[in-house]
Amino acid sequence: MRVSNRVASLTPSATLAISAKAKQMRKEGKRIIDFSAGEPDFNTPEPVQKAAIKAIQENYTRYTPVAGSGELIQAISKKFREDNNLDYSPSQIVVGNGAKQIIFNALQVVCNPGDEVIVPMPYWVSYPEQIRLAGATPVYIYLEFEKELKIDTEELKRVIHPEKTKAIILNTPHNPTGGVLSRGELEKIAAIVEDLPILVISDEIYEEFIYEVPHVSFASLGENLYRKTLTVNGVSKTYGMTGWRIGYAGGPEEIIQAMIRLQSHSTSCASSISQMAALAALNLHKQEVKKRIEEFSYRRKLVKEGLKKIRGIKVNKPLGAFYIFPDFTNFLGTSYGKRQIKNSLDLANYLLDEAGVAVVPGSAFGLEGYLRISYAVAIDQIKEGLEKIKKALDKLRS
Repeated sequence: MRVSNRVASLTPSATLAISAKAKQMRKEGKRIIDFSAGEPDFNTPEPVQKAAIKAIQENYTRYTPVAGSGELIQAISKKFREDNNLDYSPSQIVVGNGAKQIIFNALQVVCNPGDEVIVPMPYWVSYPEQIRLAGATPVYIYLEFEKELKIDTEELKRVIHPEKTKAIILNTPHNPTGGVLSRGELEKIAAIVEDLPILVISDEIYEEFIYEVPHVSFASLGENLYRKTLTVNGVSKTYGMTGWRIGYAGGPEEIIQAMIRLQSHSTSCASSISQMAALAALNLHKQEVKKRIEEFSYRRKLVKEGLKKIRGIKVNKPLGAFYIFPDFTNFLGTSYGKRQIKNSLDLANYLLDEAGVAVVPGSAFGLEGYLRISYAVAIDQIKEGLEKIKKALDKLRS
């Protein structure tokens, strides 16, 4: 029995593949520094753990409404209002099994075959595949390294098709580059799309991981933008809750209600226990989050300065998230013994095998010659990993 054409065409996630290989090597007793992680290295806060345990003990184990429990919806509404200057009523909010499902559902309910969705490149690995699964076509706009990986608004104007463009995905802070769009940059994008029949999917999952430029929610820029923007977030990154699988969105009621109908026929509600944990997370004192962001800010500086000392690497300036996306193109076409480095996947595998350091190839994000390095690891491991990368690169010869 053959699988469907749409599934057969899917590209496996390179981030998960590298991570799986690193885990297997670790099981074999090898020391691995894992710079491939797409999740923070801190544990779920204790009050959140206790809330989940209490929910189990009190038998909070039944279905909730598909859109999410009333308590959690109210907490999300409050969060949007206080943190993002966005006023979403309960009917404009949906909770799903992670932000990934939220974006998948959104694309399913707005896209038809022949539609186009604009995606800045490099992109998070799942955006193009989710667009294709919705029957639409991803259209890419290139983020220029020399311009700190910002969106070129002139290029954005050129790729918008008056009939085919259905949505644009914005991700700020950005995975994989760590780039952040400032208010001024977002306003330039807003001026282009605000009068067009285009849904803006604003993926803000890394909003708390910001170090220099304040985070601005796209939907907060004006009434027209509010009416055409789906604001996506979740508890995964901010609270160290990736495995709890709770994402959520606020947006136009028509889109949200369609997403709820779709979800009712796929997964139904998110886990009731995870919803209670998410409720506790959203009620945590902000100081709990702030301490962790300060730690990540120091790690960011350590990684950036450490990479700058390695000859041949061009280093971008990450302003948010917990990634840096340096240019390693100088090492393509090199070799070590019989090993040839033809592309970023070759280089990532070489660093894993030779140095015991896991990174993600830029090709996974649509940009060859780059590597994504996550600094969601302990400081001593960052220092050790950078030294190992330097030694391994020094062995490569043209």
